[in-house]
Amino acid sequence: MFDPVIAPSGTLLGLLQRGRGDGTLHALTAPRAEALAALNHCVLRDPRHDWQVENRSLYYARLFLDLNGELDEIEAHLFDVVEDTFDTEESRTGLALAVLGHLASYGRRDALALLRRYAASGSNWAWALDELALRDDDAGLRALAAPVLARFTTDAEGEAELAAVVRDSFEPRPWRLWADDPRPSIATRVRAAQETGCFDRWQRQMRPTGPRPGWSVQAVFEWAQQGMDRGAALHVPAARCLTAVAGPEDRPEIVRAAEDGTDGARCTALRYLADSNDPDALDLIEVAAATGSPTVVEAATDAFERMRSVAAVDRARGWARRPDPLGAAAGRMLACRGAAQDSDLVLAALREAVRGEGPDAPTLWTLVDGTGRLGIACAAPVLRHIYRETASSHLRGRAAHALAATDPSFATGFAVECLWDCEETTREIAARYAETGDARVVERLRRLAADPAEEAEVQTAVRSRIGPDATAM
Repeated sequence: MFDPVIAPSGTLLGLLQRGRGDGTLHALTAPRAEALAALNHCVLRDPRHDWQVENRSLYYARLFLDLNGELDEIEAHLFDVVEDTFDTEESRTGLALAVLGHLASYGRRDALALLRRYAASGSNWAWALDELALRDDDAGLRALAAPVLARFTTDAEGEAELAAVVRDSFEPRPWRLWADDPRPSIATRVRAAQETGCFDRWQRQMRPTGPRPGWSVQAVFEWAQQGMDRGAALHVPAARCLTAVAGPEDRPEIVRAAEDGTDGARCTALRYLADSNDPDALDLIEVAAATGSPTVVEAATDAFERMRSVAAVDRARGWARRPDPLGAAAGRMLACRGAAQDSDLVLAALREAVRGEGPDAPTLWTLVDGTGRLGIACAAPVLRHIYRETASSHLRGRAAHALAATDPSFATGFAVECLWDCEETTREIAARYAETGDARVVERLRRLAADPAEEAEVQTAVRSRIGPDATAM
C-alpha cells in the first residue's frame, strides 16, 4: 500500500485524514465545496497507515450524509478504466467501497447502485460483493451471479480459481444464495466450487507442514533458520515446538544457541528461555541486545517484554534509561507492569519517544496505555500533543483513554470532540465522560443512540448518560 501524505493537524484536510471529531465539526462550518473537496480527497486517497486497525469508512459516510454530498468523484475513481485495470490493489478502492456500503445502509440508493455496478465490472469486485452481502436484498444479489461467475473460465484453471474464491470469501451469503439459484448453470458451478473448497481445507489439514512429533531440538532450530532464510519469521512457533520436544537434558544446547547460534536458533532459544522463565534468560537477553543482529535484537526485546516475573520488572528498572532498544523495551514493560514508583521512568520514556521518533512512534501505544494506567497527571501535556498530532486514529484513541485518567479538563475539552471521532472505542469513552452542559453533547448523544450503524458498546455508554435511570442530563 502507498504511504499516505498527511496534511498538518491544524488544517481541515489534516483533521479529516486523522479521523478527528474536530474534522467533522470544522467541515460542517466550512464552505460546502471546500469541505466536500477535502472529504473526497480522503476517501479517494486512503490516509490510513494501517487499515486493519484504523476506522474511517463510517466517519466519512456520516459526513457525506451531513453535507448531502454527491458521489460523482467516487464513481469516477472506481470506474477509471486505466486505473482500475492496472492498479488492482485493494488499497486503491477499498475505503471508497466501504464508504458506499455505509451510505447504502443509510438508504442512499445511488451508493447501492454504484456497489452493484462495481461488483459486476470492477477489479476489486470481491470487496464490493462483501459490502452488498451485508446490505443488499436477495434479488439484487441474484442479479450479480451471472456477471461474477463470468469472470471465471469454465476450464480446470478457472474452476480452481472459482473454488478458491468461494472458499476464502469473507461474506458467504451471496455464494449460499447462488448455490440455490433456480438457474442450473449458476447453482451447479457454485455447488461444485463449494465442495472443492471444503476438500481443499481437508487436504491442507491432512498435510501439515512444519515440526513433527519426535523432532530433536536441533531440528527445530534448523526449521526456524530455514524460515528466516526465506524471509519468514518462525522463531515464535519454533519456541512453542521446543516446549514440546525439549527436556531438562537439552537446556545446555538451548543456552548455547541463545549465546551464539544462527539467527533463527538464537531467536528461538531466547523466546523459549524467556517464556519458561529460565534463570539465565535475562542475562542472555542483555547480551543478545548488545551483540545480536537487528533481527536478534528485536526477538530479544520482544521476549523480554513478555516476561511476567518480579525479576524481569526489577531488571527493567535498571535498563529503562538505556539509549537502545532494550531500554525502550524496559520502558514499555514498566508501563505495562510497573508500579507507582515507576511513574518517572515511564514518563521519561514517553517524552523521549515523542522527542526522538515523533507522535506516531510504535512504542507510544504501550507507553500511552501505561501512562493512563499509572495515572501520571503531569503527562497530560504530552498526551495532548500525541492526541492532536498523531496520524493514527487508534493511537489517538489510546491517548484519549489516558487523558480521561490524567487530565481534569478532558470532560469539557477533547471528550466533546471525541463524540464525532472515527474510532468507536474513542466515541465510547467520550460518551462516558463528555460534559453534558454543552448543548452539542446532548444532541450528539441522542443522535448516536438513534443511529442503527453505531456500535453496541457506544450506544450502551450513551444510554448510561441519557437513559431513564441516568442523572447526568
